[in-house]
Amino acid sequence: QVQLVESGGGLVQPGGSLRLSCAATGLPFSISAMAWYRQAPGKQRELVATISRAGSTNYIDSVKGRFSISRDNAKNSVYLQLDSLKPEDTAVYYCNRVFGASNWGQGTQVTVSS
Repeated sequence: QVQLVESGGGLVQPGGSLRLSCAATGLPFSISAMAWYRQAPGKQRELVATISRAGSTNYIDSVKGRFSISRDNAKNSVYLQLDSLKPEDTAVYYCNRVFGASNWGQGTQVTVSS
C-alpha cells in the first residue's frame, strides 16, 4: 500500500525559507515521476512542481526561481526547497506521483506571515 509522509512545514516570515521532505513507501519510487502539490484554504489542490525519474524538473510560473524540487532514490524521498516565501504560498503541501496520484498523506502546513 502506498504511504506518503510529508514533513518540514512551519510558520515563516515573508522572504524566509523552508525545506519540505516526503518519504514514500509501497510504490516503485525510482521509476515514478513525483510531484509536490499544495492546497490553500478555500482553493483546489494544485500541482506545484514535478521531477521525472531522470531528474528533470518543472514548476508552475508562480514559484519558478524560488522553489526547487529534488529526489533521492536511495531513500525513496522527494524534497522541496522553498525560498523567498510569500504570503500567497501559504497552504498544505503534499507529495504524490505525477501519474495515478492516490493515497494522499496528511501533508505539511506552510504558513507565511509576519
